[in-house]
Amino acid sequence: MTQHRVLILCTGNSCRSQMAEYLINHDRGDRWRAESAGTRPAGYVHPMALHVLRELGIALPHARSKSVDEFAGRIFDLVITVCDAAAEDCPLWLGTGRRVHIPFPDPARAKGTEAEQLAVFRHVRDDIRRRLVEYLDGWEAATNVALARPQRR
Repeated sequence: MTQHRVLILCTGNSCRSQMAEYLINHDRGDRWRAESAGTRPAGYVHPMALHVLRELGIALPHARSKSVDEFAGRIFDLVITVCDAAAEDCPLWLGTGRRVHIPFPDPARAKGTEAEQLAVFRHVRDDIRRRLVEYLDGWEAATNVALARPQRR
């Protein structure tokens, strides 16, 4: 089975894109290899993002904020931007791969107590898990159908 490649882009690469990378690799690592990057990397991964991923039993030995420049020249099947279009400047990707925008709110902007902030991180984590994995499964199914069609001459 072919392993597809997806790049998850955000601005800071500290919350949403990090959660997406680890969730995809955890849930669909047999078929997908996810990487994440930011146009203006924060230089750290938000501790609450790490916390809510560990709650799911996801190991994070190499979590770090990465620049999109690290991925120049690499080949991806899909490039998914996850920054909230209303609040952030979503990055452009000039490399290979079909670009898709699936926005999520920035959990790092959550206010309130630590428990209230964690609740926001969990909600965004679960929404990322549901929507991105669903999208990847649908993309994969559509691609497989297209490849199975006989070619007309």
